[in-house]
Amino acid sequence: MDRTEFAARIDHTVLGPETTPTDVERVVDEAEAYGMNACVPPCYVSEAAARAPDATLATVVGFPHGQHSTAAKRAEAVDAWEAGADELDAVIHVGRLKAGEDERVERDLSEVVAAVPIPVKVIVETALLTEGEKRRACEAAVGAGAAFVKTSTGFADGGATVADVELMREYLPVKASGGIGSYEEAVAMLDAGAERIGASSGVEIVEGFPE
Repeated sequence: MDRTEFAARIDHTVLGPETTPTDVERVVDEAEAYGMNACVPPCYVSEAAARAPDATLATVVGFPHGQHSTAAKRAEAVDAWEAGADELDAVIHVGRLKAGEDERVERDLSEVVAAVPIPVKVIVETALLTEGEKRRACEAAVGAGAAFVKTSTGFADGGATVADVELMREYLPVKASGGIGSYEEAVAMLDAGAERIGASSGVEIVEGFPE
């Protein structure tokens, strides 16, 4: 893998509650300059798409806790797609999963997947789940027709781990996200089977690529 291929597997991300338009401009400019993808809050998608039309642009749905109603998630997905998003990262409803309502979890995700013609990644928030719950979450994502499973929002206590990536890759392509701040950490996730990396430190990660 050369540096260009490596950079294309990074989703350079800004999703914090204090994210400003200037922050989004910086992230999409960096993504375009380094050949990365960008992941921004839904309220900034149209601006980001206009500023960096050649960058792959992702945004989030039901973020960060997945507790929105299904109708709200579906509407959010459609709105983001129409605004210019190329991919969506949708948060699973952790509470319903823990309650054993797997069919309802899958149906919730299915509505989002069916609402848009773009890839949907399902954020399972691994730090909050047991191994059995992680597997059930991945099964729901498969049943819903998701394109990827993603480890974390970055807003729970804990992020991506090698063990979680190895488990999740049994089901779908994996986006490892949460706590990945260096080239070495990103490579460890890719070596474990991740296809994509989500990180706010995208520039530092790509600049760590050996010359």
